[in-house]
Amino acid sequence: MTNSREVNDRSLDRYIPQIRYPGLGAEGQRRLLASRALVCGCGGLGSVLANTLARAGVGRLRIVDRDFLELDNLHRQVLYDERDVASGLPKAVAAEARLRKINSQVEIEAIVASVDPTTIGRLLEGVDVILDGTDNFETRFLLNDAAVKFGIPWVYGGCVATEGQTMTILPGETPCLRCLLQDVPPAGSTATCHSAGILAPIVNIIGSLEACEAIKILSGHREAISRSLQVFELWDNRVRQVNLASLRETVNCPTCRQSDFPWLEGRRGKPAVMA
Repeated sequence: MTNSREVNDRSLDRYIPQIRYPGLGAEGQRRLLASRALVCGCGGLGSVLANTLARAGVGRLRIVDRDFLELDNLHRQVLYDERDVASGLPKAVAAEARLRKINSQVEIEAIVASVDPTTIGRLLEGVDVILDGTDNFETRFLLNDAAVKFGIPWVYGGCVATEGQTMTILPGETPCLRCLLQDVPPAGSTATCHSAGILAPIVNIIGSLEACEAIKILSGHREAISRSLQVFELWDNRVRQVNLASLRETVNCPTCRQSDFPWLEGRRGKPAVMA
């Protein structure tokens, strides 16, 4: 991470309201401005993440998505409008243009590509945190492999219908995704946005929680991250926090314990479905 002292104090003026929060402060804001985040996927969760982190002053945002906008994206993908759909631009390119208008201090790097074993190496270059805006477990297990192998914190998040969940992974310190889920769920065993639909409020909640976890990490406050799997079901008004404190010690995780990285090495996964 770039030395936070290199950031000129005049660049802090627009962030005064969040600097007033004692947990962040001016030094935390300087660290944000000197940091780099990778946002994988720029759909529902990814657009909330990129929008929130750009406004918060994360100095460098690398956003990656291979898809193009469609009209039915607009109810939950907050960076875009009807003109973006009509333009036929890739999501990452449209997001980059919008984010530059939101905060000209932030360096935006848009990459139109899949997140797969052939691209993940260059996507991770220089990043301080990985954010999950993807929509499938193949890609998430790849991100988990890469994060653990290279020691980069990452934040998992997922939504369908009105339910969402998120979990923060600090490699070597907290359980990883494979500690929680031994393998990718079998095809057809879990609901998707196509089969069950999705309401925008759950996307905003999970994306905002992911972004806040990233802000904690990037501002130098790893001790403040959530150590639980957080689950929200908005229609039935249920909130759960699953304590994961003992999971790393009680599960013989192939990733954490045995340094087995099959998704990263291309031995597992279907590149056609990766984000």
